[in-house]
Amino acid sequence: MSIVDTPERRQLRELTRSFVTREVLPHLDDWEKAGEVPRALHASAAKLGLLGIGFPESVGGSGGDLLDSIIVTEEVIRSGGSSGLIAALFTHGIALPHMVAAAGVGIGGSLGGMLGGTSTPGDDDLVQRYVRPTLAGTMIGALAITEPDGGSDVAGIRTTARRDGDHYVVNGSKTYITSGHRADFVTTAVCTGFPGSGSISLLVIDKDSPGFTVGRRLEKLGWHCSDTAELSFVDVRVPVANRIGEEDTGFLAIMQNFAAERLSLATQAYATAQRCVELAVRWCRDRETFGRPLASRQVVRHRLAEMHTRAEAARAYVHEVAVRVAAGEPVVTEVAMAKNVAVAACDQVVDQALQLHGGFGYMRDAEVERHYRDARLLGIGGGATEIMNEIIVKGMGL
Repeated sequence: MSIVDTPERRQLRELTRSFVTREVLPHLDDWEKAGEVPRALHASAAKLGLLGIGFPESVGGSGGDLLDSIIVTEEVIRSGGSSGLIAALFTHGIALPHMVAAAGVGIGGSLGGMLGGTSTPGDDDLVQRYVRPTLAGTMIGALAITEPDGGSDVAGIRTTARRDGDHYVVNGSKTYITSGHRADFVTTAVCTGFPGSGSISLLVIDKDSPGFTVGRRLEKLGWHCSDTAELSFVDVRVPVANRIGEEDTGFLAIMQNFAAERLSLATQAYATAQRCVELAVRWCRDRETFGRPLASRQVVRHRLAEMHTRAEAARAYVHEVAVRVAAGEPVVTEVAMAKNVAVAACDQVVDQALQLHGGFGYMRDAEVERHYRDARLLGIGGGATEIMNEIIVKGMGL
């Protein structure tokens, strides 16, 4: 038994698997075609306590920590879900933590109260207005950082927020925003001073704010059940009370939450690899060629062994790093390595799994085909592989 394999976490796995089997699998293909998951799914997940895993009970969550969140993510995919489903259903995992931390509450090993100094009445109010309803499944939140010409350059944000009395006037645009089409509010990174990391702030902007426009739904290679949108802000007036933490502290808040986001993506990567190993083993046992099962051929058996090894090794390393993050250790370099290791394993395993499925693997009826498409984003989102490599070499002292 390990820290990520306790009786309580085994029960959490069983609960998650039951939820996916009952609430997700009968409908996932339809959601892929529709381009989004229904709002009712959020309510169902909240009722079981899955939506609030990793968030303290004091803010409406279900308790637990980063490791419990990882268990849920892993089991959703291992049960037949997808990384696209994770993105759609658990977007609050990147939309809410800044608010919770600014209110002085720790999440999964993070240090509550470190974002923007001490908690203020305004931060507590944001918890009541946005965090609690979202964890209850009645609201959907999104995080808006990426801009059309910004990519991974968080310090280069051009969306501006000019102070005007008790409001900010926001102008700019965001793109590739996960759940941006369905979101009721968006935690938005803005520039509140001169360009640069020292002038980044976070504002919570309501979808129905005048001047806030949700653009076209973006069509993607994968993650089809996760809606993605462009956002536009033209003289949008946002109350100062909707600022998270103190002004100009947003860059630090964003950086501190990257560890959890990157570990979630790493988990999605190795879990996808594990699921594809399972699918490939099942296919190779059942599929016969020239009078023999594929699984009886040495070249196939060895390929499956290599796939299994890569997936399990990635899982072990991600778990090791996650335990350290949950304990509060500053392991920025290790998180970057964990993401890259898991993504590389996923890329190799998913490709080989589809190859073993042959022509059927290329069909939309094959689950492995969906994983093949979905997996491609994991090396881009949350910081591209190249950005992770820069973090790693800096950690090496280069």
